[in-house]
Order: sequence, then C-alpha cells, then structure tokens
Amino acid sequence: MKLTSPGKTAALSLLSGLLLALAFPRPDFSWLAWFGLVPLLTVMERHPFRSGFVAGCAFFGLVLYWLNIVMTTYGRMHPFFSLVAYVLLVAYLALFFGLATWAVCRFREQLGRSYLLTLPVVWVALEFLRSFLLSGFPWASLGYSQQNREVLLQSVDLFGVHGLSFLIVFANVLVFQLWRSLARRGSEPLSRSGVAIGLLLIIAAHAYGFWRLGLPEDATAPTLEVALIQGNIDQSVKWDPAYQQKTVEIYRELSREATADGAPDLIVWPESATPFYFQEPGPLSAQVTEVSRAIGGHLLFGSPAYEKGMGSYRYLNSAFLLSPSGVVLGRSDKVHLVPFGEYVPLGRFLPFIDKLVTGIGDFSPGTVNPLPLEAAKLGVLVCFEGIFPELARDYAASGSGLLVNITNDAWFGRSSAPHQHLAMTRFRAVENRLWLARAANTGISALIDPKGRIVARSELFAPAVVRGKVLLGGEATLYQRIGELPALLFCALAVFWLIRTRRRYP
Repeated sequence: MKLTSPGKTAALSLLSGLLLALAFPRPDFSWLAWFGLVPLLTVMERHPFRSGFVAGCAFFGLVLYWLNIVMTTYGRMHPFFSLVAYVLLVAYLALFFGLATWAVCRFREQLGRSYLLTLPVVWVALEFLRSFLLSGFPWASLGYSQQNREVLLQSVDLFGVHGLSFLIVFANVLVFQLWRSLARRGSEPLSRSGVAIGLLLIIAAHAYGFWRLGLPEDATAPTLEVALIQGNIDQSVKWDPAYQQKTVEIYRELSREATADGAPDLIVWPESATPFYFQEPGPLSAQVTEVSRAIGGHLLFGSPAYEKGMGSYRYLNSAFLLSPSGVVLGRSDKVHLVPFGEYVPLGRFLPFIDKLVTGIGDFSPGTVNPLPLEAAKLGVLVCFEGIFPELARDYAASGSGLLVNITNDAWFGRSSAPHQHLAMTRFRAVENRLWLARAANTGISALIDPKGRIVARSELFAPAVVRGKVLLGGEATLYQRIGELPALLFCALAVFWLIRTRRRYP
C-alpha cells in the first residue's frame, strides 16, 4: 500500500530516529550516524517541526528505553506512572529535534540559507542548550555515537563532543544533497564548495586522529598503580542495614585480592560503597579505615555524608580519600545531582512528589574539590557527572592529574545504559588528555587512557578487580582553553538568524 504524504513523512522521520539510535551502544553501529538523518531531510520541508519531533521521539524512545527498568524495578514506581514519566521525558527531548528542523526550514525559506550551513550550527546549539536546561541532560549527544572509532575520538580534545556532532550532521546533509542531486538528475546541483569543505573536515579529523594515536606516552610522567574494586552489591540489599557488614566484608576481601601482586598505590571503591555515614565513628567505619592500613596504600571510596548547619543538615553524595595510615585526606562532594533521584526540583513547592530511588534524604550539591594524593590531585566525578564535560574540565583546570569516576550503575540492569554511560565517560579522558579510572558497583569498571582507549575493564554483574598502571598529569588541550565557546557562538548565530526572519517577515 502506498503511503500518503503525511504517512510517508512520519515513516521516514521514524526511520531517521531509529537509525541514529542504533548507532549508539548497544548495538553500537556507529556508521549509521553518518547518514541516519537523510530520511528526515527528504521530508522535513512538508512538516518542519512535526517531522523532527517524530524523529526525536523514535531516537530517544529507543536510546532511553532502560528508564522503565530504573523506575519500575528499582524506583518501585507503578508501570503506568513509569510509562507516563518516560513518555513525557522523551517528548521533552524530542522538542530539540523538532526545533532544529523547524528552524533550518524557516532559514531556508525566508533567508535562503542552505541546510549545509544551518543544520550543523542549529543542531550543536540545541545539543548545548539541552546539556544545561532544566538541570541538563546531555545523554546521547550525536557525537557520542562515535565512541568506538578511536581515530575520530581524538578530535574531541579540540572542540569536545559537539565538534563531532557538527561533523556528523554536516556529512548527513552532504549525503542528502548528493542523493537529491542524483535523483533529480542535476536539477538541483550539488554544492562543490560544500563537498570540498566536508571532505576536508573529514580528512583533517582522521589525519589528526592518526597523528594523536601515534604519539608516545610521556616517559617522564609519574605513574600510579591503581586497583578498581567492583563489589557487585545487589541494589535490593544495598541500603539494607542488615547487609552493611556483608558489604564491607566483600570490599575488604576484594581489596586483599588486589594486593596479590603487590600493594597498589590507590584502591578505588564505587559510589556509595559504604552505605552508611563513614564520618561517624563506629565498627564499620573502623573496618574501612583498616583496609588502607592493611594494604599500605590510599583508599578512595563513595559514602553518603552530611554537614550540620543552624538547626538543619545538608546531605551529600561524597567520596573520601584515606592515606596509607588511615587518615582522611579529603572529601569530594557530588556537584551535579540527579533530578528526582537525589533531590526533587522545586521540592518546596512540590511536597507531594517523592524521590525516585531509595537513599538517604535529599542531597545537596557540592563544589569542585580535587583530592590531594601526594604530588598529584584526583578529580572525582560521581555517577552521571561523567557525562558533563564542563565538570571534568573544571577538575583538570584545578590541577587534577587523574580523573576518577565512581558510580553505581546497578539501577540500569542488563540494559544498554551501562555501555552508554561508559561510552560517554571515555570522552572526558580525551578532552582533557588525562587517564580516567572508573569504579562501578555492578560494572562496567575500566581504566581509560588519555586517547580514550579502554586498557582494562570488567564485565557486568560480577565481582571484579581491575588493576593497572596509570600516568599522572596531562597536557593542555584546546578544549580546556575554549570549552563550549563554539557552541555558544552557534547559539548566538542561530538567534541572529531567527531575528532576521522576524524582521523580514513580521
């Protein structure tokens, strides 16, 4: 049966969303991203906003399917309300796709601007806005689809993940223009300058990547032997007081295994590895302190913390660093909290909304505070802070010589989410040219080098010790210097174009 025009528009828009989603882990078919937008580009002129919105719904609906696992299995939310929350979030995120297609169609119609010029600019501008609006959710920015292409991954130390997004969208428009030129037999000639620029950008990105991958490591950099401990504590018992002693014993035993080939310089336990207030003296806290003394090395671990104010308490999701003698060297608090997971936005005005996950009270945000490790500093990213480039950049600017991501991905189950989370974390290492050590409760724990390569890793849902040598310190990168300046400039350019359309056509 032949599709009607609205049906064809919807079908091809859905196809674009699905193709882009399949480029992400899993199944991680990264090559699909380079032409996944083409079906949408062929039909978006008819229904500019609707087509983009449909594509966005298909994309985010598939990439974020695991949210239902989090909300129903671990958040104990009724399936109906879980579905409502999931649909609302997907619809919100799809708005960014719809706005992109609406804007570029408007720019073409009223200003005569080519998609080749406008779509990459508008796409990056909206991805950037999505990264901080309403607390920010930069999950699955288009550039992350290339996480397994190590050559292209190297260019993010120049312009970050948005630089790759720009390149992918630019290539999609080129493919679309080539297809349309061939289909219409030259009635719409292909932009030769566009092709030349596109080829130049792609060749330059690959050339830069091969060059960076060929550079040797700094032989003079100090090294650190690191052991990552994956306790694999089931989420259903993690916060059960009756299981606290067993949890500590599991981490103590795995830490002892990590010393089989000699004591590591640093042992890292995951987020909330101690499901109690370590800062309060007691038998459990004493056992944790004894681990660092027994191994003769530093111990970094996640633990809830609190600060007492004038008649009230501030609760924090924190990481403590112990010296080999068991002395607390410092505490780093999570800066970017999970909405509805660690706090309720506008909770004062929405007292009827409870948090999604089980924990200890509403958390408060901390500040960027690298932890001292002899001559180096540790920049600790707690949980999904690893998906926010600006936080890792702030830690690097504060002198961190090693990035550490502690997380509890048990919420995700055996879905695509742990793989997506790890994929985005790889970008933080390359952007700052720093080693990154990632300890996860149920996996995936990994050591990632400054070129984004995973040099050692664990499997999901199994106790594990991941050990290896990392280099401390990095190098100044262009991304560290300019941050999201290109994205800000793209935002300004998009606004300028919008103003021009308003002035020309009141």
